[in-house]
Amino acid sequence: MQQDYDYIITGAGCAGMSLLMRMLSDPFFGDKKILLIDQSEKKADDHTWCFWEKEDDVFEAVVSSRWEQARFVSTGFSATLDLSPYCYKMIRSADLYRLVQQKQKLFPNSVWLQSAVRSVQTRGEIAVVETEAGRFTAAYVFNSIFFEPPVIGGNTYFLWQHFTGWFIETPEPCFDKKTATLMDFTTDQSAGTSFLYVLPLSARAALVEYTVFSEQLLPPQAYEKGLKQYISNTLGITAYTITHTEQGKIPMTSHRFPACKGRVVNIGTAGGDIKPSTGYGFSSIQRRTKNIVASLKTKGHPFVAGDSKRFFFYDSVLLHVLQRKLLPGNAVFTAIFRHNPPERVLCFLDNSSVIWQDIRLMRSVPQRIFLSAAWQVLTRKT
Repeated sequence: MQQDYDYIITGAGCAGMSLLMRMLSDPFFGDKKILLIDQSEKKADDHTWCFWEKEDDVFEAVVSSRWEQARFVSTGFSATLDLSPYCYKMIRSADLYRLVQQKQKLFPNSVWLQSAVRSVQTRGEIAVVETEAGRFTAAYVFNSIFFEPPVIGGNTYFLWQHFTGWFIETPEPCFDKKTATLMDFTTDQSAGTSFLYVLPLSARAALVEYTVFSEQLLPPQAYEKGLKQYISNTLGITAYTITHTEQGKIPMTSHRFPACKGRVVNIGTAGGDIKPSTGYGFSSIQRRTKNIVASLKTKGHPFVAGDSKRFFFYDSVLLHVLQRKLLPGNAVFTAIFRHNPPERVLCFLDNSSVIWQDIRLMRSVPQRIFLSAAWQVLTRKT
């Protein structure tokens, strides 16, 4: 097997697959030697990615469901939101993996290696990857693997977004396929910021997911209890079959994940591509991988700036409020959705807003609490 490549991608999760897909979709990389390494076959339906976007992108062919309107629900306020010009979309991981693998087979210069990665490092003008199958080198390595847990400092904000979701089917029509429930906060908030969302796949099938923002994970039975109560009491469904279950945890943190080290470029969670205040990552991963491809084409290197520092500051302020319990998370999101049009909210949460939009949105949350939190973040030692 060939040992030297132009680019190596370590880890075939969302970030690694997205970068490979973008490279294979661009004629510039037609003669480039690309190696992707992962210890898994990447065939399992182990993730569901939900995101909003204005225009179709490289994974449109595997979007399994989409919604142009969504409900927001909390105590004292609820609304059905017109998401235009955005569309909320769902992609199942098995579909995404299959699409990229099928495309990769059409490119003889692109190689898929199933092997455990032991280390990645820079040595002079090359990057070196050590695997169980041998050593490989490249001009650049794009890495999405944590080889050891990141050290989170004591002055760093850190919460988990943790969740369990059930894909359910009902014997009778129970869902409005046109409308997703983006956030429903009418559930117990004692464990942390907690909400349910419902993504109808048809009149008789939906993904129902129970999500919590907190410092500690919950025992498995707590997620099950929350789902059962919501399906029975809120959705009014008593007969259903669980066809698939997914669980996960995503870091929500002000920790600075290193974007690169020499010839090794970190991507995905390892590269700080998860939005700290919400745990959303799919859209930012697409933006980052798109920028990496553009930089390689125009500048000959993959080093691109991340999202604006102001968005990281906004995220840190919200994490400060949530971690210090200065205001319940459901109250924060209720204020934002009550007083702003959906496009402004989604633009802000997607790190694509401009400053005047930010100012208008921030006026909708309690000023005294957030201004004090902003000062604490600005003066906090890291």
